[in-house]
Amino acid sequence: MLDLQPRSSVPLVTQIVEGFRRLAETGKLRPGTKVPSVRQFAAAHEVSVFTVVEAYDRLVAQGWLVSRPHQGFFVRQRLPQAAADAAERPGSGFDSMWYLRKIFENRELRLKPGCGWLPGDWLFEDGMRRALRQLATEPIDITGYGHPKGYTELRRLLSAQLAEQEITAPAEQLLLTQGSSQALDLAARRLVRPGDAVLVDQPGYANLLFMLRLQGARLVGVPRTPNGWDLAALPALIQEHRPRVFFTQPRLQSPTGSIAPLSQLHRLLQLAEQHDITLVENDIYAELDPEPRASLASLDQLQRVVHIGSFSKTISPNLRVGWLAAHPDLIEDLGQLKMVAGLTSSELNERLVHIALTDSRWRRHLKGLRERLMQAQQRVAARLADIGFELFAEPGCGLYLWARHPDVADSGELSNRAAAEGIMLGPGHLFMTELAPSPWLRFNVAHCDDERLFSFLEAQRRGI
Repeated sequence: MLDLQPRSSVPLVTQIVEGFRRLAETGKLRPGTKVPSVRQFAAAHEVSVFTVVEAYDRLVAQGWLVSRPHQGFFVRQRLPQAAADAAERPGSGFDSMWYLRKIFENRELRLKPGCGWLPGDWLFEDGMRRALRQLATEPIDITGYGHPKGYTELRRLLSAQLAEQEITAPAEQLLLTQGSSQALDLAARRLVRPGDAVLVDQPGYANLLFMLRLQGARLVGVPRTPNGWDLAALPALIQEHRPRVFFTQPRLQSPTGSIAPLSQLHRLLQLAEQHDITLVENDIYAELDPEPRASLASLDQLQRVVHIGSFSKTISPNLRVGWLAAHPDLIEDLGQLKMVAGLTSSELNERLVHIALTDSRWRRHLKGLRERLMQAQQRVAARLADIGFELFAEPGCGLYLWARHPDVADSGELSNRAAAEGIMLGPGHLFMTELAPSPWLRFNVAHCDDERLFSFLEAQRRGI
């Protein structure tokens, strides 16, 4: 279909994108034509699947292809010039499904420093086995769907735990969800309308950015600094775009690992009050933080803050149990949306989480996990610095380090080469409001204990 030149100085991804564009512009690929699947194209041209995925992502973002669920990719109908110019802007039409499939269909890659989960032996595996044995002995009603807001005993336990963090949230103000992803999705569908300007961290939580794009939001990036947000830039962004919602991660933020101090939390709440902005606080890494810290929810007491958490990072991502806390009026709306979208969440999984949290070994597991991550942070930060990487921040705890190398202009291209070597990296453009090439990479320190990763990075730096 295309004549690719592997030895050319032009990256293969760029060759594929430009090739498809020429075919479409000259009419050799007519609107509505189905193009080869990712795997078909990769096999026919003897290139990596990851290279083709990256190229197709860019073609969708630029408006040349459209992805139809369960059908494949098709040449997009040519747009009038004004609309075509808008489609050319990076990120305007990005289809999030392909990123999610890249991550979850390729877990077999032997090294996964770019992933967002803990290794299995870092999780509460023994506790889960005990919970499964205990659950097997308990009487369970399997004829119903469970409580719309989720398993009552787990919500009561969560309420008590949040009280320890100085957040007053009765069980009635808590909604259990299928992971934090559903919690974010419910908040987005309730608070965001197509065309709305929405504030997000820049760089920010990748899954959320894709979700908001599908919702039709206009993403407005609030720059992250090594110490939280750029609050000097935020008032001007608010004045220009008039957003109603800010989705953010104050603590151990993905991808940067940065932590917003108390003074910034207070200032952000002042701005939110002044401009009537709802704050959606994604606090899914709270249990990985060894220090007790205030949250937006603890300062605001859920007046204009929606507080989201998850058990995927500490117990098991396979259970898909998350939660959100919100103002009583808002929680009822979110509960209705949850029922419309998928009825109730799994009471069996929620019971397993409840048993795990009441296990006498749970607190010991959390303490050990935090210490293990702190050690990994120090080790990986030092190793990246040794081979010339610049670190955005050094939080000393949590999952992530955000880093770049002066010799790497496009981490997407580097990630494609890494995938061919069985290494999953986290390229920076996935975490940006626009999908422009970025030199930055997200490193999950729990998955950076194999010297083959650093050997690969060092070889790339030297141009080997």
